Amino acid sequence: MAKKRRPQPQAAARSTQDGPVPVVGAREPCPCGSGRRYKACHGRSAAQAVTELVRRPFEGLPGECDWVALRELVPAATAPLTLKDGLPEGVPSVTLATVLPMAWPALRRDDGSVLIGLQNDTSSGDLSRDLADTLRRALAAEPGTPVTAGRPAADGPRLQDLLDTEAPFEPEVHTGFEFWVENAEQATGEVAASLERANAAALPTARIAGLEGAYWCEAPGKNHLRWVTAHPEERLLDALARLHAAGESSLGEDTRLVGSFRAHGLVVPVWDLPSSMSAEDVTAPAVAFGERLTKALADETPLTSEERRARGGLTNRQVTLS
Repeated sequence: MAKKRRPQPQAAARSTQDGPVPVVGAREPCPCGSGRRYKACHGRSAAQAVTELVRRPFEGLPGECDWVALRELVPAATAPLTLKDGLPEGVPSVTLATVLPMAWPALRRDDGSVLIGLQNDTSSGDLSRDLADTLRRALAAEPGTPVTAGRPAADGPRLQDLLDTEAPFEPEVHTGFEFWVENAEQATGEVAASLERANAAALPTARIAGLEGAYWCEAPGKNHLRWVTAHPEERLLDALARLHAAGESSLGEDTRLVGSFRAHGLVVPVWDLPSSMSAEDVTAPAVAFGERLTKALADETPLTSEERRARGGLTNRQVTLS
């Protein structure tokens, strides 16, 4: 018996309507009409597109440094979001949250307001596109329902397409996750237990006024200051090396610049602080360091041998989170 012939690509092309091919399950027939499974047809190029890593997913958004900090550093925080086209009818507000209960990607509250979780696993290499897809689905969800994980279209919109990029981004750091529910003080049963567990696991964190992307946190044994910066990496490392070699990289007695890490295309210097140093205590020294850094960034003279050694030490202690 002769084997059944699959349609040739030329024939499939004739049967495909104009316009983008919809995204379907990997094992489903491709909507283009080729007769092949989606994963072996148009899904192959779509999968390649969504796995390409976008190095700076929040670039172009106001507060890029704070977006990265809320994604990687801050346990409990929220920030109101302003949509480019305004709020849809029945949606009183849209709020970004570091994390939501049950690790939901998003939640449509009973009153129609939307919460979007930032610290979730995503399905592609473009975090901005993933979050935009979640936001669109949350805006269309029924009030009182969570939004589950999904897979964005390879050519779907990004946050930069949906959000008003002229609106300020103003995070609010919380001491706990009571923002999850209304009237949290009256919570009982499983809800109260979930809040208690989440609050117990969160490290105390505070935003440093006057420095975008800078956050103090309290940790066992020592505290830390981590500052997400948007300066070009090579220039920043040169400037930090100049300050370190000159003995001007600390934030006061018993503090030390210990290195840096990369997150979403930005460099994050890290300082160890004594456990007695609070966020209020470190604010003035951190702002003063920011002024010294600005001057060092403007210095374009070649590094001295001592500055090159300092730079090598900083580079050797650098890691990449994402």
